[in-house]
Amino acid sequence: MVWEELNPSLIFTDVVAKTPKDIFAQLGQAVVDEGYAKDTYVEALSTREDEFPTGLNIDGFGIAIPHTAVEHVNKSGIFIDVLRDPVTFIEMGSDDDPVDVKLVFMLAVVDPKQHIEDLKRILAIVTDKGVLTKLVEATNKEEIINIIKEKELSL
Repeated sequence: MVWEELNPSLIFTDVVAKTPKDIFAQLGQAVVDEGYAKDTYVEALSTREDEFPTGLNIDGFGIAIPHTAVEHVNKSGIFIDVLRDPVTFIEMGSDDDPVDVKLVFMLAVVDPKQHIEDLKRILAIVTDKGVLTKLVEATNKEEIINIIKEKELSL
């Protein structure tokens, strides 16, 4: 379950960022500081995002799920940024379709097979627009964890 893997110290609300690189610098560095990833992680996020965009448009609601190759990661984790204002990402599977993102699920992946399972579990949560709305309106970390827990237990 996603909610069981969330580390409250790596969930941020009301994040101010203008670009994906700002998000990677803030949340990615926090992931490094907490020991989940190596010093190469932040730069690897940017490089991978340029090559393989991670923005998703879920019924008009923008999310992103950035991650890197396993060699930049020490241990698995899922981390969340709720953005104050949308940040433009490029849509997954495209070269230039913009997506205004309000919610970021950042991954640290040590097992490439697990990466697919993590994506499936996150998508099961975020395909519910009501859940997305609750997540971006949440004001604290515990509320975010409880929203995700409630959704996952209902699946």
